[in-house]
Amino acid sequence: MQTSIISEQANIHPSVKIGHFCVIGSDVTIGENVVIGNYCIIDSDVTIGKGTVVKSNVELRPNTKIGEDCYVDSGVKTSGNVTVMNNVTLRYDTILARGVVVGDNTYICPRVMTNNLSTKLDTIGGAKIGKDCFIGTNAVLQHGIVIGDKVVVGAMSFVSKDCEGDKIYVGIPAKIWQR
Repeated sequence: MQTSIISEQANIHPSVKIGHFCVIGSDVTIGENVVIGNYCIIDSDVTIGKGTVVKSNVELRPNTKIGEDCYVDSGVKTSGNVTVMNNVTLRYDTILARGVVVGDNTYICPRVMTNNLSTKLDTIGGAKIGKDCFIGTNAVLQHGIVIGDKVVVGAMSFVSKDCEGDKIYVGIPAKIWQR
């Protein structure tokens, strides 16, 4: 019995496992050995790379690209035009705003939030997060910032400015942590 709605224009590898009550739009490409949980919305023009796991209640909006061997936990949402590279972990309830880019091998903890609008509601674009980063639980990443490679952002930090690579940032607003 079919319990999900899958567009005839979706390109889904035969090895893909799709849970119940999912909606998969047109021009979606899902690679081999992908597992998708229940109650997911995979909107039009979304790509999910091989070996990726997408848990339940995930919303991937138009033009979201998820790389290979990623883990997308329950409740993750993208607002579209998001690129997530390979071997990335997005923990539960994370929100990736329009224009966010996440580099390879990055770990994003639960409930991280990004935005793409200025305080004047101008669309600026989401954060650019480098490779091999760790973004702590409940961190907020402001619009248009660039986070370099190998950056650690502490839990509950508010990142409002670019972060130089290979450093640790903590606080509100986030600053380089001095040991």
